[in-house]
Amino acid sequence: MIIINEDACIGCGACEATCPNVFKINQQGKSEVISQSNFVCAKNAAENCPTQAIEVK
Repeated sequence: MIIINEDACIGCGACEATCPNVFKINQQGKSEVISQSNFVCAKNAAENCPTQAIEVK
């Protein structure tokens, strides 16, 4: 499961740039998960998230 901590998310877009098929920046300027299908890519995005707002279980 891929989870975004919206309180920690600063909306920098690094996750969307890394995995555009998994994440997108919503109208509130926060990341949201749009697909639970690519855990490998999501783990890469989690490692690159500057605020560690992404959790992949």
